[in-house]
Amino acid sequence: MSRDNIVVEVERLRKTYGARLALDGVTLDVKAGEVVGLLGPNGAGKTTTLSILATLMVPDSGTVRMLGLDARAQPREIRRRLGFVPQSIALYPSLTTAENMQLFLRMHGLSRLAARDLCAKALELADLTDRAAEPVATLSGGMQRRLNLACGVAHQPEILVLDEPSVGVDPQSREQILRAIRGLADTGAAAIYSTHYMEEVEQLCDRVFLIDGGKVIASGSVAEVIAIAGGRPRAEFTFDASTPPRWFEGIDGIVLPPARDSARRLTLALASLDAVPELLRRSRELAGGLREFSVRNPNLSDAFMALTGHSLRSEDPS
Repeated sequence: MSRDNIVVEVERLRKTYGARLALDGVTLDVKAGEVVGLLGPNGAGKTTTLSILATLMVPDSGTVRMLGLDARAQPREIRRRLGFVPQSIALYPSLTTAENMQLFLRMHGLSRLAARDLCAKALELADLTDRAAEPVATLSGGMQRRLNLACGVAHQPEILVLDEPSVGVDPQSREQILRAIRGLADTGAAAIYSTHYMEEVEQLCDRVFLIDGGKVIASGSVAEVIAIAGGRPRAEFTFDASTPPRWFEGIDGIVLPPARDSARRLTLALASLDAVPELLRRSRELAGGLREFSVRNPNLSDAFMALTGHSLRSEDPS
């Protein structure tokens, strides 16, 4: 990719916790106006990477440069221009929505007047303007998540570090959070986004870095990562009764072995869609009786499973 406009440069990060190696040479970059997804199974090193990017942790070795600044030598300068949204809710329940926002803005060194103006903009971004005077403790979980995001970005940072900002929220709040992040990127912010929801990455992210075992094992656009994983179209069959085990033999374009969920359910990987008409014809003639049939292209979840051998779960101690 072009090196133009790169504002986050991470090279060969290494970090250990005692005898455990958390990061083993992680290298990545982010351009202005880009949302980059950070994916990985439990213990892969995502949270450690984000903590280093947020200047909350120092790596054992490797370099991080953000906006031309060295994170080890100039962390304060970076923090002024960076917005960090943690996975945990970092709000004061007894303060109102607006008071929380203004507090975080004042902590970034803004004047009272500037904080008031930016507070109004951030509340609008999070769709919480009509809740400005309400204590945070009275807000729903989704609203608190949106406020958590808004407090992290209210000072209009040039870089966003986002650690699962939508975890556990309702669909409406999730869409609001994703729209807000995309909007910030469209104004020029560079965003690093960690999530366990593949559909979020497919919807939001311009590029993906997949980490496993403390290393980047694949990167690129969603389509490029799927291609790296060797993803293929899949034909899925469900029958009313058991069928002969190899009724599809002799049809060109089937990638063996098949995957059987049970004697009545079968998934076939296809080299191309050319095999579909013959597969459908044969399946309809079987005594087991075809109940359901579908064909789908590979998605990011398929690529994740193929490249890591893991499913993506909702907690990550790394």
